[in-house]
Amino acid sequence: MNPFQSIYEEIGEENIKRLTKNFYSQVVEIPELRKLYPEDLAAAEDRLFLFLIQVFGGPQTYSEQRGHPRLRMRHMQWKIDGKLRNHWLNAMLNSMDQLKLEQETREKMMRYFINAANHMVNHA
Repeated sequence: MNPFQSIYEEIGEENIKRLTKNFYSQVVEIPELRKLYPEDLAAAEDRLFLFLIQVFGGPQTYSEQRGHPRLRMRHMQWKIDGKLRNHWLNAMLNSMDQLKLEQETREKMMRYFINAANHMVNHA
């Protein structure tokens, strides 16, 4: 079992939904991130929500609808450097700050997001 799979049970689907909504409210405020998305963010928000539910131990709806996540491959179309990674990571961490999380759960989520953000870097 991956160490992040208990998060779904710990915070519930509604908090993952709130996290996703909070994140996209951050995206619209950060030009470097906003330019990566189409005008309508609804589909991207839904994909992230389903992905996070799955990665954090909930239903496998994301994989059922879209196949294996293959995160790095799906993001290769964008040049992701350290600066862009930091924008993304800061937006996600700020989004987490808007939730009332137990410290242990928060730390697990931070580890996941830091690892994922670092893994996406594909450009110096």
